[in-house]
Amino acid sequence: MKSALTSTCEIARRDWLKAATFSSAAALLAATKASADPSGSPARKVRGIVFMVSDGMSPGVLTMAEAYSNLTRSRGTRWWSLLNDRSAARGLMDTASANSMVTDSAAASSSWGGGQRVNNGSINVSPEGREITPIATILKNKGARIGLVSTATITHATPAGFAAIIPKRGNEDDIAPQYLDRVEILLGGGSGHFSAKDRADKRDLAGDFANAGYGIVNTRDALLAARGQKLLGTFARGHLPFSIDRDHNPAMAAAVPTLTEMAQAALTRFLPGDKPFLLQIEGARIDHAAHLNDIGALLGDQLAFDDALAAVLALIGNRDDILLVVTSDHGNSNPGLNGIGNGYAESTQSFARITKMKASHERLFAEWAKTQRGTGDQLTALIKQHLDFTLKPDQSAALLEIFEKQPVVEWNEQLSKPEGLLGQFAGNHTGIGWTGTTHTSDPTLISAIGPQSDRFAGMVKNSDVFGHLLEMLA
Repeated sequence: MKSALTSTCEIARRDWLKAATFSSAAALLAATKASADPSGSPARKVRGIVFMVSDGMSPGVLTMAEAYSNLTRSRGTRWWSLLNDRSAARGLMDTASANSMVTDSAAASSSWGGGQRVNNGSINVSPEGREITPIATILKNKGARIGLVSTATITHATPAGFAAIIPKRGNEDDIAPQYLDRVEILLGGGSGHFSAKDRADKRDLAGDFANAGYGIVNTRDALLAARGQKLLGTFARGHLPFSIDRDHNPAMAAAVPTLTEMAQAALTRFLPGDKPFLLQIEGARIDHAAHLNDIGALLGDQLAFDDALAAVLALIGNRDDILLVVTSDHGNSNPGLNGIGNGYAESTQSFARITKMKASHERLFAEWAKTQRGTGDQLTALIKQHLDFTLKPDQSAALLEIFEKQPVVEWNEQLSKPEGLLGQFAGNHTGIGWTGTTHTSDPTLISAIGPQSDRFAGMVKNSDVFGHLLEMLA
């Protein structure tokens, strides 16, 4: 009788020859999956999956977040250490949409939640207009529990891709009712899409959720005190604030939960018992900060996402039936630290200037708008107050010209807008450069740990994620 090791080796040789004969790496990959693991043992059962998304995180952000965490907190990031964990799988995500090399969040999340690449702007609707059943519906019908957590509106593109069908992602009022009785835990922003006061149809959707047995919470204290298994928690009318703004505003910090607190509230409700579950957790405002070329806000929210990752890992640390996947849907503006000074000797001290930033560009521009966009001196004073650098007179004039839609000459048209120009001026002091103000086509990082995490090693096509999730949980 042949030993298990001999049989495994023979299968491996046959699979390799078959793959080589047909010049097909896909054939070899399929054969490898079929054999489960090198010992011939069956793949470990997955009871629950936590799928974490650092939205819009270009690969270089992880490097800067690690350095920034060490600089400000005297410790590294959890995702960085996960990349150095030999028990974790590491790979890259192929992020294209059906109609572009550069995806938006709606198409990216639909590829995960529906298993097909769709056109940018649509959620689980094929390029031909056919509706695609989202994974939340399929798993719910099989008895699984579903949770969505985001720092954006909970009806935003990334959470919606797992549970909704809509031709245009902006119709968030139409996304909100699709969650009712399909998703058990909803935590994030977007109270306006559930309120009769704010909805165009005046439907009291929050009341409908309450009648269906959901606990309705709107403050951090209410979330921390909530006891029910089903939750609808919305903590802002729109998106939740950037972490940099929340952390410098005690009243805001008291009212709005962190991503960590929302993640813990969701996961602690799913871990007890034996029901399968899928929990998606999104750090959404990393993407928004990148669009604004705002390095202070971006790194603040990336560290907040990493704190949530650490909390999830702590909760599942003694479990062998929970899979954690951490990735991004696409890059955005590709920020990076440039070499500054002779022999780049000033790069590190330039990067350290980010620690002196105390507000987001969003907050800065909002405060300036309250002055009816007054003088350049007012703008310069706000930038000094919040970002800790002083504009030169011609820089202030250039920003004013752009706000008045009379832009200065700028060879990179993407950067010839207020956020792009302010990002460049800040970069003169921090060393941070940006390629633009929009999404990019780069593969994104992906890490996974837990049962069957090897599915996410190597190059992973975004639309293949759906099949993996479904096979493990269905």
